[in-house]
Amino acid sequence: MTSRPPLEADDQTGGEPDERGYFGDHPTPAPPSPSSGRKAGLGKAAHYHGHRDRLRERFRQTGDRALADYELLELLLFSLIPRRDTKPIAKALLDRFGSLPEIFGAPIERLMEVSGIGEIVATDLKLIGTISHRMLKSEIKARPVLASWNAVIDYCRAAMAFEAREQFRILFLDKKNALIADEVQQTGTVDHTPVYPREVVKRALELSATAIVLVHNHPSGDPTPSRADIDMTRMIIDTAKPLGITIHDHIIIGRNGHASLKGLRLI
Repeated sequence: MTSRPPLEADDQTGGEPDERGYFGDHPTPAPPSPSSGRKAGLGKAAHYHGHRDRLRERFRQTGDRALADYELLELLLFSLIPRRDTKPIAKALLDRFGSLPEIFGAPIERLMEVSGIGEIVATDLKLIGTISHRMLKSEIKARPVLASWNAVIDYCRAAMAFEAREQFRILFLDKKNALIADEVQQTGTVDHTPVYPREVVKRALELSATAIVLVHNHPSGDPTPSRADIDMTRMIIDTAKPLGITIHDHIIIGRNGHASLKGLRLI
């Protein structure tokens, strides 16, 4: 039997090969006879190949309505890891990260901690998350921000909910409340981000923005605003108002939800 080519070191994690390394540059060996397959233990491949066909057919017939999260992830992994049973890997990813958004928002290094996920597959998963994020951003760029508030929240959650450190993000808007720019102004620690009101207003003037939306995340998961969050927001409002710049809201993003300082009547 033709021996498999050696795996690259980058495609291994904890002794588990990234099965994609077997494809692309190497000729496919001739299929073994039924008897030789049984002797080598290759007969087991049939059980998940048949399962893949059935799962694909269910998706074609019903979309995602009849599929659990692990099954959708398993479907995706079929193409990324073609020579392994991907159901255990899909379940392991969900066990580790808790949800599909957290999987696609996780750093590549953390994805590679899951058995069966090498660097190539981890990068592909991260790429899918990035594309989804770009799609959400295109929705808020197409319409006035205040008219598509749910899309703004979805975009901010995708961008920030699973970050390990606090980020302070600003959405700069024109006089029609259309998005001019979306910028991360500061990145801090797990529980603090330094924010300078004069720098916020200075950047708004540079972009000719007439309104802004402030956004930051709480890596703890709890979006409840702190006293410091409220005081800092009021300082920015006081600095921006004389220059004709409106602060529409300050949104705090957590893993399980968000808080609006305007909605809570704190500003």
